[in-house]
Amino acid sequence: MIISTANQKVKRILKLQKKAKARNEEHVFLVEGIRLTREAPKERLLELYISETFLQKHPGLDDRLLRRAEVVSDEVFAHMSDTKTPQGILAVIRREDARLESLFEKRDGTEPFLIVLDHLQDPGNLGTILRTAEGAGATGVILTKDCADLYQPKTIRSTMGAIYRMPAVIVEDLKATLGKMKECGIHTYAAHLDDSRFYDEEDYTKATAFLIGNEGNGLPQEICTEAEHRIKIPMHGQVESLNAAMAAGILMYEVCRQRRR
Repeated sequence: MIISTANQKVKRILKLQKKAKARNEEHVFLVEGIRLTREAPKERLLELYISETFLQKHPGLDDRLLRRAEVVSDEVFAHMSDTKTPQGILAVIRREDARLESLFEKRDGTEPFLIVLDHLQDPGNLGTILRTAEGAGATGVILTKDCADLYQPKTIRSTMGAIYRMPAVIVEDLKATLGKMKECGIHTYAAHLDDSRFYDEEDYTKATAFLIGNEGNGLPQEICTEAEHRIKIPMHGQVESLNAAMAAGILMYEVCRQRRR
């Protein structure tokens, strides 16, 4: 059992919690909590740490997990954890990056249905969009390198497990990516307030991609001009815009509605 915060394994976990560079170098991310740990694909679960109290409360934990677990004292686990009230279980998960080109292909006979995020800054919004994307039947998410870190702990928690199942790709050049999408016959829709049609006036049964911008500034003009269409959500009262995750959810479930017909 690990009883010291000076332990090298503990120091490494702390580094992975706090440093994107460390996570990228090892090609891993961390998850906490029994639900996210149990949902992890077994071939991608690399390491497991549990607290003394967790072990006492869950003596019947899946043997597959117990055999791989390193027990640490409650004090050390609290030091390792990224949450204020740790559940007592933490896992190191191998990343599984999707290929960009694979997102442009039909998936199980379904036309591509993509969410493209540019400069999205809030990790909670990012995680919620991945979770909603899975629920609405999206086939992939594309992020610019300037978005919040997909693999930071808060983002991972917000995905509620969708991080394991929703293909996501981080791109360096969004304009070039949009050009490739056009070549593949994917219709792009920029969420934009000016000179736009209402979102429910378009046909999303064909290959579709929504472009969602920064929470405060929206999409840059140069990206909007690359999109095939501009769409907006009707607004009442004095509200100028919606939360980025909320807006993305409304758009995604319109695709879901149209494709169920």
